[in-house]
Amino acid sequence: MRSKELSLYIHIPFCVRKCAYCDFLSFPAEEGLRQKYYERLCREIAEAAGDYKGRSVISIFFGGGTPSLLTGDMTLRLMDIVRDKYCLSTDAEISLEANPGTVDKDKLKAYKKSGINRLSIGCQSLNDKELAVLGRIHREEDFYRAFDAARNAGFTNINVDLMSGLPGQKPADYEKSIRKLIGLKPEHISAYSLIIEEGTEFYNRYNDDLLLRDKGDIPRLLPDEEEERQMLYMGRDILRSAGYEQYEISNYALPGSECRHNAVYWQRGDYAGFGLGASSCVDECRWKNTDDIKEYISGDAAGLKRDEQKLSLEEQRSEAMFLGLRLIRGIDKKTFALRYGGDPYAFYGEWIDKMVNEGLLQDTDGKLKLSLKGQDVANYVWGGFV
Repeated sequence: MRSKELSLYIHIPFCVRKCAYCDFLSFPAEEGLRQKYYERLCREIAEAAGDYKGRSVISIFFGGGTPSLLTGDMTLRLMDIVRDKYCLSTDAEISLEANPGTVDKDKLKAYKKSGINRLSIGCQSLNDKELAVLGRIHREEDFYRAFDAARNAGFTNINVDLMSGLPGQKPADYEKSIRKLIGLKPEHISAYSLIIEEGTEFYNRYNDDLLLRDKGDIPRLLPDEEEERQMLYMGRDILRSAGYEQYEISNYALPGSECRHNAVYWQRGDYAGFGLGASSCVDECRWKNTDDIKEYISGDAAGLKRDEQKLSLEEQRSEAMFLGLRLIRGIDKKTFALRYGGDPYAFYGEWIDKMVNEGLLQDTDGKLKLSLKGQDVANYVWGGFV
C-alpha cells in the first residue's frame, strides 16, 4: 500500500521591518527572541514526527515573515531534523521565501547546500518609487543582485512575486516591471493585485480611496477599477506570450515549474504547519498553532494547538469547490464525486447553473472551471459554495 503524502510548512515570523500592506503574522524582533523561537521551532518539528510515520513528505515551504533572515547553518539544522525524523521524498520540492534585501551569495549557497531547491523572491515591483510606497527594504538593483546570486548559487527553480494595483501605479508602470522581469526568465511568476487588509498601515492610509472605488467613484491615490482590470489583462497576455502558462488565478509557470506545495492546498492534500500561528490540516482535521510568541516559546507540543476542528463532509465539499476553482483547469466532476459522495450539481446545482448562465463558470469536458470573466469576480463565484 502506497504511503500517504504530506507537505510541511515552516513559519519564520520575523522581518527587518513590516511592510505597509502586510497583514501576515510577522514582526521585527531582537536577536535573543529570534534564537529562542528557533530553538522551539526545531523542537516542535522533531517532537511532531511520530504523528506522521508512514507518510512521504513531498514538499516543504519556509514562509514568513522573512525566512531569508535564517542563516545557512540554521536552515541546515532544520533540514537535518526533517531528514532524520521524517520520510523525505527524494524529489521533494523545498521552497524558501527570500527578501532581496536579506540575502547574499554566501547565504544563498548555504541554502542550496542545505537542500533548498526552490526560491520565492519577494520582488513586488521593479520601480523604486513603488517599492518605497510599499515599505519594502530593498530597491530594484537589490533584486537584480539577489536574482543573479541565486542563479550563481545553482538555483534553477525561482519564483518572483509581482504586484499590481499599487498606489499611484499606472498600467504603463506595471508593464515596465513585468517586461523587465520576464527578461530574466524566472521559472515561476506570482502576479497578483494588491489587497488592502484591515489592520494594516495601508488600510489606514487608503481606506477612503477603497470606499470611493467600492461606490464606483474615482479614487484619489489608488488605480480605478478600469486601470486595475487593464493591468490584470495586460499582465496575463504578456506572460502567456512569453511562454508562461497560467495554471492558477495568480500564478504562472514555465512548463513543468508549477508550485507543487501550493497545489497541495488547492487540491486539499494533507499539510502540517510548524511555528507561530501555523495552520495544519491532516486527515480532515484542522488546527492552528498559538499566535502568542511567549506562549509558543514556553508551551509544550500539546499546548500549541488552537481551534481544532474535524471537518464535516459538507465542509470538505465546500472547500473542494472554492479551492479547486482557483486552478485554471478547474474541478474534475468524476474525481469530486468519488471523493465527496456525489457530482457537484447534486449539492450546488442551482448556483452552478446560475454561474454558467452568467458566463462565469464553464462546464466542459467533464470539468467545472472559471471563465476569463469569472476569474475577474472569483470571490463572487466562490461565495456560492461557502
